[in-house]
Amino acid sequence: MAALDDPPLGGDAPPPPVIVLLDLACLEIVKTKRGEFQLLNGDDHRSVLGKHGRDPAECRPDIAHQELMALFDSPLNKAKQLKVYLRTRQNVLIEFHESVRIPRTYKRFAGLMVQLLHKLKVRAADGRETLLKVIKNPIQRHLPPDCVCYGFSVQGDRYTPGAFAATLPDKPVCFVVGAMAAGHVNQDDHENMVDYVSLSQYPLSGATAINRLLGAIEAHRGIA
Repeated sequence: MAALDDPPLGGDAPPPPVIVLLDLACLEIVKTKRGEFQLLNGDDHRSVLGKHGRDPAECRPDIAHQELMALFDSPLNKAKQLKVYLRTRQNVLIEFHESVRIPRTYKRFAGLMVQLLHKLKVRAADGRETLLKVIKNPIQRHLPPDCVCYGFSVQGDRYTPGAFAATLPDKPVCFVVGAMAAGHVNQDDHENMVDYVSLSQYPLSGATAINRLLGAIEAHRGIA
């Protein structure tokens, strides 16, 4: 019988987790004249936004939807090496279970977010797993103590995706990706962020940046 401190049978220890925080997502609830609760967006609620002096172009919950689909569709997630969080512009922090299935259509995604923001958690149909839940801030309290954090910005130090994946330390890493229509994540909001990184000479959508990043990490780790 193997001793308790022997390495697990069948190979090396699993690689450190990859953590992604989608930051400053526009996820807000609005009550319509008919008494329905909907996810606020610039297409359907222009008059509501105008009354409050807000630019409809900045109210883009679809960006978070696209980024979440990119994350949960990735081979890295299917290999159980990915952990996902999201922080809204209102500083609501959300944790996603690895088995959650992001709805393919925006309408169903919006309904799921309204349910979550009302009830603060969403359980699986069989009730066994909490798939999404609102958790306490700040994000640092949920990260491993030795976690290294990087922010993504077109103004950051430029790498090819493969070269960046090869430089990552052998410890948990957290990537902060903006989920807003314009601007970039603020280093002042993330005390453990060591640097800004760019994976292209061109501005990329969050979903495209995620695909480039995770694809390079998957290739570096041999995940097909």
